[in-house]
Amino acid sequence: MFNLTSLVRPNIRGMKPYSSARDEFQGEAQVMLDANENSLGSAGPDQFNRYPDPQQRAVKSELAQLKGVRPEQIFLGNGSDEAIDLLVRLTCVPGQDSLLILPPTYGMYEVAANLNDVRVERIQLTPDFQLSPEIVAGVVASEAKLVWLCSPNNPTGNLLHAQYMEEILRGFRGLVVVDEAYADFAPTASWTTRLDEFPNLVVLQTFSKAWGLAGLRLGMAFASSEVIGYLNNIKPPYNVSEATQRHALAALHDAARFEALRLQLLQGREWLQERLPALPIVAEVFPSDANFLLVRFHPDATALYDFLVARGIIVRNRTTQPGCAGTLRLTVGTPAENEQLLQALREFAE
Repeated sequence: MFNLTSLVRPNIRGMKPYSSARDEFQGEAQVMLDANENSLGSAGPDQFNRYPDPQQRAVKSELAQLKGVRPEQIFLGNGSDEAIDLLVRLTCVPGQDSLLILPPTYGMYEVAANLNDVRVERIQLTPDFQLSPEIVAGVVASEAKLVWLCSPNNPTGNLLHAQYMEEILRGFRGLVVVDEAYADFAPTASWTTRLDEFPNLVVLQTFSKAWGLAGLRLGMAFASSEVIGYLNNIKPPYNVSEATQRHALAALHDAARFEALRLQLLQGREWLQERLPALPIVAEVFPSDANFLLVRFHPDATALYDFLVARGIIVRNRTTQPGCAGTLRLTVGTPAENEQLLQALREFAE
C-alpha cells in the first residue's frame, strides 16, 4: 500500500516552510512596507520592484480550468527541473535511498540523483523503447522511492504503453512520476485526468515545448494536494518570477495561438517523417508522439553530426545513449529550417 508519510524524509515531515512577507499578507493594500522592497519602483518600462506571488495563484487558477484539476493539485517551478530536484529531496535520504530510471530517458533524473547523493537503479526499456511485463515486474519489486516514466519519452519520442504504466501505478510503493513534457503533441489524454485515482501519481508538464516559452523556465507538477503541499513547503519562497507569471498568464489567455503553434509543429513532424526514409543514409525513423524525431543513420551518425554542425545546423547526437547507437535527435523546426536540414542530409548522402 502507498503511504506518503512514510515515503517523505523524516526531517521534512514536520518541517515548517519559510514564511515570506507575501505569505503573511494577502489582499489589497495601499501602503506596502512589509518586505523591504524598493518602494520607489524599478528601472525599465515595466515595474518589478515588488515580490511576486509566492503561490502563483492567478496562474494556477487559469491552469486548473484548462487542465481540469484543482489549484491545490498544481505546483509551479523554475522549469520542470526544479520539480524533479524537489521530488528527489522530498523523498530520498542522501547516501541511503535510491530512485529508478528506465533508460534511455531524460538525463536530469540522474543528475538530480547524483546532486543529492541518491543511488540510481536502472531497468532498460525494450529495443523498441517500450515497457514489458518483465520491466513492470522489476519496477514493482524495487525498493526505490521514485520511478520516472517519461511519456512521450525523451530521446525516443514514443508514448509508453498505458496498460503497463497503470500496473506500475498500482504496484509500485513509491512515487510514480510521469514526465509529460511532450504530451501536447501526443494523441492520448494526459495522466492528469487520473490524479484522484492514484495517490502516488505525479505528472510533470512544461511551458517550454508546445507553449513555445522555453526562455521563461516555467514547469508544472500535478499531484495530490498532500504531495503538492510538501513541495510548496520545501521550495524557495519566490521561485517563479513576476515576469514569468505575467507572461504565462498572457499565454494562457491566448489559447488560439497555442493551438496554431501546436498544429504547425505536428505538420512539420509529419513532413519530415514522410521525407526522411527516402534518404539512403537513413536506417530507421522511430515513431514519435513529440516535437522531435529520433533517427538512426548509417554508416556513421557522428560524422553526419559533425557535417551538420559545420553548416550551422545543430541537432542532438544520442548515439551514446542505451539502445540509441547511430541515432541523432532532430527537433521539428520552422518550415524553412526543416527544408534546410533535409537539403544538408541530401548533400551528406551524396
